[in-house]
Parts: sequence; C-alpha cells; structure tokens
Amino acid sequence: MENGSLSHNVESRIISSDSGGKRGGWITFPFIAGAVAGLSLAAGAWLANLIVFLIQEFNIKSIDATQITNIVNGCFCFIPVIGSIIADSFFGSFLVITVSSCISLLGLVLFTLTVTLGSLKPQPCVSGSELCEPTSNLQYAILYTALALASIGLGGTRFTLATMGANQFDEPKSQASFFNWYFFSIYTASVVSFTVIVYVEDNVGWKWGFGIGVIANLIGLAIFVSGTRFYCFDKPKGSPFVGLARVVVATTLKRNLKISSESKDYCYHGDQGMTDIAIATPSKSFRFLNRAAQKVEGDIKPDGSIAKPWRVCTVQQVEDFKTLIRIMPLWSTSIFLSTPIAAMTSLAILQALNMDRHLGPHFKIPASSVVVITLISGSISLSLIYGFLYPVWQKLTGRFPTPLQRIGLGHVLSVLGMASAAVVESKRLNIAQDQSGDNVPMRVLWLFPQMVLVGIGEAFHFPGQISLYYQEFPASLKSTSTAMIPLVIGIGFYLSTGLIDLVQRFTSWLPDNIDNGKADNVYWMLVVIGVVNFGYYLVCAKLHKYQNATATDGSPDSDDDK
Repeated sequence: MENGSLSHNVESRIISSDSGGKRGGWITFPFIAGAVAGLSLAAGAWLANLIVFLIQEFNIKSIDATQITNIVNGCFCFIPVIGSIIADSFFGSFLVITVSSCISLLGLVLFTLTVTLGSLKPQPCVSGSELCEPTSNLQYAILYTALALASIGLGGTRFTLATMGANQFDEPKSQASFFNWYFFSIYTASVVSFTVIVYVEDNVGWKWGFGIGVIANLIGLAIFVSGTRFYCFDKPKGSPFVGLARVVVATTLKRNLKISSESKDYCYHGDQGMTDIAIATPSKSFRFLNRAAQKVEGDIKPDGSIAKPWRVCTVQQVEDFKTLIRIMPLWSTSIFLSTPIAAMTSLAILQALNMDRHLGPHFKIPASSVVVITLISGSISLSLIYGFLYPVWQKLTGRFPTPLQRIGLGHVLSVLGMASAAVVESKRLNIAQDQSGDNVPMRVLWLFPQMVLVGIGEAFHFPGQISLYYQEFPASLKSTSTAMIPLVIGIGFYLSTGLIDLVQRFTSWLPDNIDNGKADNVYWMLVVIGVVNFGYYLVCAKLHKYQNATATDGSPDSDDDK
C-alpha cells in the first residue's frame, strides 16, 4: 500500500475547469498563510486574555475563571475532529473553513457587544471590596453563546486549513515544508495576540482589543476566499467512518470463519464496482481482521457488487482500519506529552503573578503574557530548524530527519523544560519563604529558560506529528489526520486539570497562595511523567512500521531511520 495513499489522494482532488490550468502548489500558500494568520489573531483577541476578561468584566472568581478557560481550551481542541469529519465526508475543506470563519466572526462581534453595551455585563466590583453585582442568567447566556461561537469558529478553521494547504501539494517534501510554515504563521500571529492585543485590552480597553479581532477575522476570511481560483478542492466521498465501522461488524459476524490465504477469496471492489488497485492482497498483520474482506456465499451479487455491505468489506477498508490501529500507540504518547506542557503553562501564570514582572521603571509584563516566550521560541526555532538544521542534517546523513526522530527530540526538550521549571521554582520558593523580611521577589525573567526549551520542543514535535499523521493516515481520512493534533492538546488540557485537582486533593503542594506550597514537587512529578512517557514512545517508535515508502520529507524511510 506504499504508493496507494498518495495516488488516491491525488485522484481525490478536483481541478475546476474555468481557468483551464493546473491548480494548487505554492501559489496558494500566501492565501492560506494569510487566512491562518488573520484567524489566529482573531482567536487570540478573545482567548489569550480570557481569564482576566472573566474576572474583570463578569466578576467571576479566579479559580472558576481558570476552570472555564480550561474547558474552553479543551472544547475548541475537540471541535476540529468534528469539522474534519464533516470536511472529509460531506462538504470538503473549503466550505467548512468558510462557514467556520463566519461563525468565528459572529462570536467576536458578540464579545465586542458585551463590553460595549453595559446591560450585557454586570457592574464592576466595588473598589477595595469583595462586594460584586452577580451576573444575571441573560448575561451568562450571552457570554457562553459568544464562547461557543468563537470556539466552533476556531475549531473549524485552524486545522482544516492545515489539511487544505497540504492538499495543494503532490510532493511529500513540499507538504512537510508547508506544515513548518503553517505552524510558523500560527506562532507568529499568537505572539502578536499575547503581546499587542493583550496590552491593548489591559491598558486601552476591551472593546478595542475585540475590535482588532473582528477586523483580523474579516481580513483572514477575505484573503482565504480571494484565493479560490488557485485552489485544488478535495472531493468528499461520504463518511469513511462508515467503512471502518463495517470492518468491525463484518469481523465480528465472521469470527468463526477460517482465514483463507488465497487472494481470490477476498473482496477488492467497492459498492460502485470500483477496484482497489492499491491493495494486492490482505496484509498479515492483525490477520483476524481479514475475515471482514473474505467473501462467502451470498456476499457478492452476480454483477460483482456487494450484496451485504455489513457482512463484507473491501481489502482497502480493512487495511485502512489496520493503519489506524498501528498509529494509535504513537498518538497516545503525544497525549502524555501535552499534559505536562498544559500543566506547566497554568502554573507558570500563577508563578508570574507572584514574581517581579517589571521591565524597566514603567512597563510591567501581564502575567498571562509569559506564555508568549514559548511562542516566540517556537517561531524562531521553526525558521532555524527548517532553514538551517535540516539541510545540515541532510548533508551529514544523506536524508532529512524522519517524523519519528523529530517527535522524539521534542519529547527530550520538553522534559528538560520541566526540569528547568522545577529548579527555578525551588529557588523562587526559597526566596518567597525567606523569613528574614528583606527578600525581593524573583524576577519573571527566570521563567524564560523553561519556556524557551518547551517552545523549541514544540517546533520539533508538532510539525513532526502532523507530518506523521498526514503521511500515515488513509487517504480518506486526511482532514481527520491533521485534527489529531488539537485532539491531543484538548485531552492534555483536561488531563492536566484533573492532575492538578488530584495534587490539590491529596497533597499540600498547591494551596491558593503557591508561595506557601511546593510547586517544585509538581514540576518534578511532571519530569517523571515525561521520562516514563518518553520510554513508552521509544518502544512505540521502534515497533512502528511506516506505511508509505516515501516520508513527508521526500526521502525513503527504513526501519533503521527511526
């Protein structure tokens, strides 16, 4: 099935005939990158400073605001899976992106209205007092509607854009290059969000910050739509998940059937009589699933079409299901990589609140902006990695690093980031808990090394993951493959929330005032989780066999390259 996935992907693309020429290629990149940047700026306008917005504008307690933000982060990371299924199955990526951009715009407009019209939010708390006007049910309804619309819009655009962008290229090396620049566009736009827009919201006004988001959303949507005549459009072919479900059902119904070794006993034709030329014979791995494609009397009509779709599948459908089974262990390692990163991000903001955040006599860094160091580090690293490191690696070894090698290096750097965080927090706590009375809070700049390490790690493992999934997933699930990244991040957010809750329940490490706790122990716990997970990753990577002979860097892979 080495060449089947790529050829099937090329065949599934439609080239409109109005211009008469070939579409796709790098001419589409400015439009897609512009859309990514604009929509990422729009997302940052409401997401980057959400905790502060909830506390200041809706009088929500800090812990509750943090929980709401974690839920929102998790939700918009799960939504891309739904969007990708809709894109793959029914409407294609272009329509899903366009509609989702409009939904995102509605959410931002609603956010702007909440801070512009006084009746849509409660009155601010009395200065120096805990007396606050409660938020009404109507105000909560409008707030949650804005959050839902903005989350759906962000979830439906960000990673579907990655799939549509990759679909513009036939060469795996071009696809890998696109993924690197795609993440660079997101990181750069996010840096602007966490600095410029957050500063505007904190110092000029919320309506101005949200207004910038509305304008950025409009510009991103306009840029994306203006490239219509250059795009290759993916062709939806019905839900691929129906075929995968049929494999499970057919295997169960034929569980007592003796497996045949003759290729003639298997079904190679789909419901419309199309032949799966990519698969010559069922593979021997997960051999019990081959029963789903094995023909018995009554399965096939005289004209060769399938008579009982839920009793027999094509060999291609069985092999697609096997591909998903093979990739799941590797994908699960990414969950336990994202969980410590999400936990570190939350704790770093709490640390920053209790540190000296002044840069000079007049400027004070907003606590939520410390995360921008990870984004800046990731953006710079992406440029250096693809522009310098990979070419040097290729000259020394004769090939680009494989996706698995990139992901593995990202694991190592993330663990080093957690270890750095533990050391810094131990030092910070010693200063904060000094009873001499003349202790000066540690400067927030001490948080930067851990953020830099995590950012460099993300520059390796996120593009490596998305390249691996796009390369390895069946052609019918290309949009779903890129949605696996936000799904990992979303699960990581929820698991990190549960992890911190467990720590609070059973230890005294994380009290309300972290200066009185032992957050450094939490970081060391994250280091242990990261090391164990890296060992698990090495086992999974060693056992994984690439399904495509050509890796996303355009060079052949062998098992030894992992």
